[in-house]
Amino acid sequence: MQTPISGSAGAADMARVEAFDLRALDAAFLDDPYPTYHLLRRIDPVHRCPDESYFLTRYADVLGVYRDRRMSSDKKVEFKPKFGDGPLYTHHTTSLVFNDPPLHTRVRRLISAAFTPRSLAASEPRIVEVVEGLLDQAEDNGRIDLIGDFAFALPVEVVCDMLGVPRGDRSPFRDWSLAILGALEPAISDQQLAIGNQAVADFRDYLRDLVAERRKEPRDDLISTLLQGEPDGEKLTEEELLQNCIFLLNAGHETTTNLIGNGIGALLAYPDQMQLLRANPDLIDSAIEEFLRFESSNQLGNRRVAEDAEVGGVAMPAGTLITLCIGAANRDPDQFLDPDRLDITRTPNKHLAFAAGHHVCAGNTLARMEGRIAIGTLLRRFPNLRRDGDFVRGGRARFRGFRSFPVALD
Repeated sequence: MQTPISGSAGAADMARVEAFDLRALDAAFLDDPYPTYHLLRRIDPVHRCPDESYFLTRYADVLGVYRDRRMSSDKKVEFKPKFGDGPLYTHHTTSLVFNDPPLHTRVRRLISAAFTPRSLAASEPRIVEVVEGLLDQAEDNGRIDLIGDFAFALPVEVVCDMLGVPRGDRSPFRDWSLAILGALEPAISDQQLAIGNQAVADFRDYLRDLVAERRKEPRDDLISTLLQGEPDGEKLTEEELLQNCIFLLNAGHETTTNLIGNGIGALLAYPDQMQLLRANPDLIDSAIEEFLRFESSNQLGNRRVAEDAEVGGVAMPAGTLITLCIGAANRDPDQFLDPDRLDITRTPNKHLAFAAGHHVCAGNTLARMEGRIAIGTLLRRFPNLRRDGDFVRGGRARFRGFRSFPVALD
């Protein structure tokens, strides 16, 4: 069934909507997707793409799919033709985020030890230490690449500490992570496929050796905890353990890196909000929620219909692929007043930056903590922070952030 399209749009807008294809996105969209999101939401909110998948842009529809147990997160059907039988396929079909119960339930239960209130409280002093150390280095230079020198370095240090990765081994992780997550874009080149496969293989080889060490000499880290399993004997297989450690490292940095970069970018674009936050540092928690809504780190999610269902008034048979546009849902005017305006005092702010339902991001509290400490400390130490050259967007549709963002620390 084709989605009904509004008849109130002009011919040019109708043509843009009808031509929208996730597999053929241009540079203008990747730079600023929000005008397209608004157009789709207004004219064709349950948009049928050329590959017969659907693209959702309304908050209510996206939230409804997240909460519907008839919607599957298993990605084997779409990843097989995209990745073949290589390392990327193995990784992305074994990791926590792209699976349904019982695997999802089992993995999430085992890794939850890293995200208990007690564990997170114990992590906070280390996060403060890393942030202050990175900013000490930046102060000596007088400038910083907000992404490479700060926003990426922080979560990598934190997650690697959790897993027990030696500090001298962490330098390849950013390139590996970008290659693996870059392969999740709607359309990829043969080169991206090859680089992504090699990154998974290299990452897996490294972790296999680390896991072998922990089998011999367990320590107080997450890998040792995962190896031990639960008291009733529930454990991950070797492959599940390796692939989900890769997932934790990748997911742990992607969200926080983009949260910090997008948050500072938004504040620099809205000086009144920057001034308000500087004058009222206690608004940092509310500001973090607004950064997550305004420029969601993860813009797209997917579900496959497991049983015949209706979404947004459109009948969808089992097997239909749905793309959930988190970035569009978080700017839906039916849910958020004046959604294209940054408002760090916004309340309520029930954004979907961390998804919803039983797949809500397991590390969302840690990401919020990292963002709060990083942005709050940066603004406190450098009240005259300013851009110092051109920023470079990440050039990705699924993950929204910066690749580079030079700032001066006057």
